[in-house]
Amino acid sequence: MPHLFYLIGPPASGKRTIGQLLERQTGAVLLDNHLWSDPIFRACGVTGHHELPAGLSPLREQVRLAVLQAAELAPAQVSHIFTHYLTAEAREQETFGSLAALAKARGAVFTPVVLTCQREELARRINRPERQDRLKLKNPALLASLLDTRGTFTAPADVPVLDTTSLEPEAAARQVAALAGLLASADLPSSGRHIC
Repeated sequence: MPHLFYLIGPPASGKRTIGQLLERQTGAVLLDNHLWSDPIFRACGVTGHHELPAGLSPLREQVRLAVLQAAELAPAQVSHIFTHYLTAEAREQETFGSLAALAKARGAVFTPVVLTCQREELARRINRPERQDRLKLKNPALLASLLDTRGTFTAPADVPVLDTTSLEPEAAARQVAALAGLLASADLPSSGRHIC
């Protein structure tokens, strides 16, 4: 049975890093959100240091939907890891639902996890060297403005929340794999659905 992991969190919360480790641990294919953002960003001259030009969101959404359609066509043995920053806006429930629908269409085990991180730590991480290979947000002031104006996704009651402020990425990836039933139950946290 395939798995579909969905790592949701603000910029610099560790989505891609955890996704890469989860990919190594499980063999699932990582499809991080910059896969569909960067072609659009690059064509428009985005660097991650300045506000995004107007009109990019619909173009990014077209690419994202094409990636979802391609993932639906994947052979049954292929598992996926998606990453995404979802805002607090109501429309993001539909975005979340599109991944749940993809998992259902593929008969995949759906494992969404919301990543949280203290804002001071996000600001400290935002310009790390490992963020340079993608057109990621790199400006701490823009990060603060983004979080203030658009917020972060509120996890549905049944979706685990993982605080990555001080959690090592390797441990976080193991916890996500355990939530999907891919590691021994001893690796699962015992503190309910809010894990750290």
